[in-house]
Order: sequence, then C-alpha cells, then structure tokens
Amino acid sequence: MKTLEVDLGNRSYPIHIGTDLIDQPELFSACEKSTSIYIVTNTTVAPLYAERLTKTLEKLGKPVRTIVLPDGESYKDWKNLQLIFDDLLKFGADRQTMLVALGGGVIGDMTGFAAASFMRGIRFIQVPTTLLAQVDSSVGGKTGINHPLGKNMIGAFHQPAAVIADLNTLKTLPARELSAGLAEVVKHGAIADAEFLSWIEANAKALLACDTAAMAHAVLRSCEIKSAVVSADEREGGIRATLNFGHTFGHAIEAGMGYGEWLHGEAVGCGMVMGADLSRRLNFITQDEVNRLTQIIQSMNLPIAPPKFGAQRYMELMQVDKKTEGGQIRYVVLERIGKAQIKSVPDAQVIETLTATGAV
Repeated sequence: MKTLEVDLGNRSYPIHIGTDLIDQPELFSACEKSTSIYIVTNTTVAPLYAERLTKTLEKLGKPVRTIVLPDGESYKDWKNLQLIFDDLLKFGADRQTMLVALGGGVIGDMTGFAAASFMRGIRFIQVPTTLLAQVDSSVGGKTGINHPLGKNMIGAFHQPAAVIADLNTLKTLPARELSAGLAEVVKHGAIADAEFLSWIEANAKALLACDTAAMAHAVLRSCEIKSAVVSADEREGGIRATLNFGHTFGHAIEAGMGYGEWLHGEAVGCGMVMGADLSRRLNFITQDEVNRLTQIIQSMNLPIAPPKFGAQRYMELMQVDKKTEGGQIRYVVLERIGKAQIKSVPDAQVIETLTATGAV
C-alpha cells in the first residue's frame, strides 16, 4: 500500500492506494468518533462490495446503514440527491454521522455534496471503485450535481476525511469504464508530466488489460499530480483550473448529447483532442504533438471525433462553464506537453478547431 497526503492544513487527509483495502478497518480510523456510518452506493456497485465494506465498518463498533441510488450520470440530480437526505433524516443521522461514498465519480460527487449540505456539513470518506474516480474525482473535494444546462454547476468544495482506493475494484470494471478512466490518466501526463505521458504511451496494453502493477503506478502518479495541485490551489483560483484540460469541450459534449450518452472520460478524451488542436492554433504545440496525443487517446479505445452539434450550439454549451468570467470562455491549452495554462481565445479560432475536428 502507498499513502499520499493532501496538504490542506487542518483539513489534510490521506490517500491510500493498494489492494484489498476495503477489508482493512484501520484505514477507516476517521470513523472512530462518529455516531453512525452511512454507506452511499449504487445498484451496480452495491452487490459487489457493499456487504464487504459493511462488515469492515462494523468492526469499528458503529451502526452501519446502506443507501443505494440508481446508477448513471443521468441520475446525478436534485431528485436523487434528496434520496440521501431522506434516509439520513428518517433514521436519525446527526452531525457526528460519517458518510462513505462507495462507487464512481457520480456517487462520490453526490455523497460529498450531501455531506457538505446535511446539517451544514458532516464528514465523509471516498472509496472510489472506478479508475476515473480513483485518479481524479475522489481527490480534491469537488462535490456536486448536474443541471440540465451545465455539468457540475451546483455543488460545494468539501474535502473528504480520507480516500481509500482499492485497486482490486478495478477488476470488475467494464472495458468502456476502464477506458474512460484512462482519459484522466492521460490528462495528468499531458498537463503536468511529459515523462508520465511517455510511460502511459509505452504501457497502453498493460493499462487496458488492467494489469495491477501498471494500474498502481497510474493511480499513484495521477494522485500525486492532483494532490500537489489541490494543495496549492484548493478552490480553483488559479493553477487548479489546468486540471480541466479537455473538460470545456467535453462538458459541452456531455450536456449536448444528454448526460450518460457519453461517459465523462470519453467526452474528456475527445475534448483533449480538441484542446490540443486549439493549442496548436495558438502556436504552443506542433501538429506532430497534436497527432501524438490524439494517437495516445485513441489507443485507450476512446473516441476522437466529436458529435456534430454545429459551432453555435457548441459555443452556447461552453458558455455554461465554471471557468467563464465576464461572459468570456477561458480554455485550458497546452503550452507544451507536460505544461498547461488557462487562456481566453477569440471565438474565430475556437470555431476553426470545432471545424477541423469535425464538430461542425
């Protein structure tokens, strides 16, 4: 097992990465002062891991309940968030209750938002069971739900008490979900570590085969990159926004298609192809580098051709983005492979990218 620390002063917390971690009660020591524990999971993950996690948590001597939500991005909304509050209120949860998010990014985001909101804030632990959640969404304290007009536009910053990434849970992931998670792994290399991107390129087959050693390195290095950025800029006032490379275009794809039609990682992978093209148009990277990044993304079995919404629709969808300031969309672009920056770009150049990549 490897353990990293997200350094946020008195809100610092560990990220544990290893195998069979779900069965180790000592890793859940943050629950020791809680009055009760509520596992929040979904209909897909619950049959696989909820019973095991319940047995582990019961060893701490606390009452444990499980809340099971429907599975999928389309359920990341107010209606299903309310199901968590309904159960907490019905069964007497209090300010010392601990929530435990057992699932992928949707469960982690919704559980975190519920924890941030219930009684004005209670603690929670992330137990991510998808690659995307282990390398990205479980770390950093971003929580929230989707709105029909924009992804993740309603939420709060609320850091977990711990992140427990059990690599064995990745063995039950469908191939499509695994590839979606690899998009965020590629992103970390593209924006922050050129050597890591080269390692990803060389180990694509092992990653797609969910080789444990390869996954351990991919999750560890991704978490190292993200935790360093979060420690430096918790609330996305500056450098943290670079973690959204590919996301402005990707979120537009998700919202335009309808949440759940494309997986988040699929949209981000395609969004990175578009972001790389835009970076070239700004004379930051070469066409060969665009081609290389596109090939890496394609090698992860991710789509590289965006849906054809048309330029006007894309611009409308991207306007509803958390990086937009004063009506000006700000894009994450690659200054070079391994280094990103945030930049306002003339609409005409963005439309050139939309046209060149097939979105128009």
